[in-house]
Amino acid sequence: MAKNLLLLIGCFFSLVVFSQAQDNDPVLFTVDGTQVHVSEFKYIYSKTNGKNADFSRATLQEYLDLYTKFKLKVKKAKDMKLDTVQSLQEELAGYRRQLADSYLLNKQVTEKLTKELFERSQYDLDISHILFALPADAKGADTVSTFKQAMDARARLLKGDNFATVAQQLSADKSAATNGGHIGYVTAMFPNGFYPLESAAYKLPFDQISMPIRTSVGYHLLKAHSKRPARGEVEVAHILLRTEGSDAIVVKMQIDTLYASLKRGGNFEEIAARSSNDSRTADKGGYVGFVTINRFEQAFEDAAYSVAKDGEYSKPFETSVGWHIIKRISKKEIQPYDQMRGQLEARIKRDARFEMARKAMVDDIKRETGFKDYPNLLTDFAATLNDTFFTFQWRAPQPPSDKVLFTMAKKAYTMGNFAQFVEAATRQRMRMSGETNTDAAVQNLYDEYVNESCLRFEEQRLDQKYPEFKALLREYEEGILLFEATRINVWDKASQDTVGLKNYFKTIKGKYRWEDRALTSVFFIDGISKSVLEPVREYARKHSTQEVLEKFNKSDTIGIRVEELTLEKGKSPEASELKDWKAGEVTVAKLDRQNNEYSFYKVEKILPAQDKLLNEARGYIIADYQDHLEIQWVNELKKQYPVKIDKGVFESLIKK
Repeated sequence: MAKNLLLLIGCFFSLVVFSQAQDNDPVLFTVDGTQVHVSEFKYIYSKTNGKNADFSRATLQEYLDLYTKFKLKVKKAKDMKLDTVQSLQEELAGYRRQLADSYLLNKQVTEKLTKELFERSQYDLDISHILFALPADAKGADTVSTFKQAMDARARLLKGDNFATVAQQLSADKSAATNGGHIGYVTAMFPNGFYPLESAAYKLPFDQISMPIRTSVGYHLLKAHSKRPARGEVEVAHILLRTEGSDAIVVKMQIDTLYASLKRGGNFEEIAARSSNDSRTADKGGYVGFVTINRFEQAFEDAAYSVAKDGEYSKPFETSVGWHIIKRISKKEIQPYDQMRGQLEARIKRDARFEMARKAMVDDIKRETGFKDYPNLLTDFAATLNDTFFTFQWRAPQPPSDKVLFTMAKKAYTMGNFAQFVEAATRQRMRMSGETNTDAAVQNLYDEYVNESCLRFEEQRLDQKYPEFKALLREYEEGILLFEATRINVWDKASQDTVGLKNYFKTIKGKYRWEDRALTSVFFIDGISKSVLEPVREYARKHSTQEVLEKFNKSDTIGIRVEELTLEKGKSPEASELKDWKAGEVTVAKLDRQNNEYSFYKVEKILPAQDKLLNEARGYIIADYQDHLEIQWVNELKKQYPVKIDKGVFESLIKK
């Protein structure tokens, strides 16, 4: 009784969940009972129409008509068993692998890092750090010792020691001697190899001391002071009067004089070229380029960003090298994400963070799948190898070992599987020859095998985790089926059914016509034979082409050649050369300067406007016949497979 009650309760809740799912994503239409949900239609409608997807009645109705026809053809393709054709299955499987490879990295790695970088780049951070230097490849005792130094320093700071004092005493960053470890304002992205420091900087609460952070140069203790909206980039020119070796008062008077000249309307570029002491920029009108934060002396940076508008300039200000006036040329604000995405992605893929995130993704997959390995088998395997392992001659042991190397999602991966992977990795093995021993080589290949296995496993789950991926696969699969069904039922028939094509041509007789045409002879005369140009033209009016050539081509120094060309009135570009459209008309000669050659046309005969023959418009007529056959085919499909549209659901999609 209790079991029956539980079964009834389970069925009830299943029905409720199913009903809610239907409400959230109702069926828009069916094709012979096959359902098409609103989510599918909205996805493909929005993707196809892009910015024009306004969800108006007109555009929705138009696309609904198109999509129902599309689904009719897909239904027919499946009834034709085209989805069971091996070549099409292989094509789809290949596409799935390609799409999955890029989609997995894009979704799990690239997209996350890109959005993260964009969000971070909205702010500049004011930070200080203390560096404890350590080589990037350091391990073991050196790493422990350096980490302990950093922790000891952190303990001092937490007790209240002054950060600048500790930085001056301990930091391996030489600039700490003068700036007390204060870097100033920085923004993402940090230099390659400093992603952990960047992440800590953007997450660390202000005025707190971080735990030691490992980068490519060592361990850092970090302190974040404040943040501000990102300054972006500003393009500037400047005028510099150096103070070194000069009377400071005189230099100040000189810069004020130049500033007054600018205020009276003086040309900035001319004054810079004439008066600036910056030899690198003076001859370019003082052009410096784009200024970004933390690249120039603070006073220079602040002045550059203080100029409010393009074309305006700062008041004179002083830096360590002298007095400046800055002119703002342009300002690059932080652009919207969609505009910056491509640039950010390119930068990310060149940075070490990309591989770090990829490794983190693999680690996540391992945790989710209960990954467990048996590394002792690798040691035993490596012990059996010799130098042949690093050559193309090495082969996996036979028969393949069935010992389990690791398990993932309850699936066993054996030593035999790994050995086959290693055998196929000939280039990797040969590249490691002389650079590493067999133990390290086997470990590298094992890591690669595990990574690849994790990614292949995750790719199989993409259509469950990402609706967009599932939609792309469906779109491609149905596209393949549509192509094949249309090829069989329309395209091949149109090009191979000669009787049907001729009969169809009779029904559209008169659709394709020739306008008036002129059969012409085009005479070409070499530029060095210009003296005979006019005599040839006059003689050609009343004589045949053969007679012209016989009369004038007697000497090797005179070069005349003739080509035949048919010109159609209003369509052929050269037809504009003709004025009278009468037999015997000769056009004015024109010079082709590139080839140093004169040419003119002689009309031999005028053909009046007439219908084109089948062979004269075959390509156009086949295209029309294909359209005709497709209309017939769709009408037959509509009779074969009933289409039912839920008008209420359709009305709910309309926004205007």
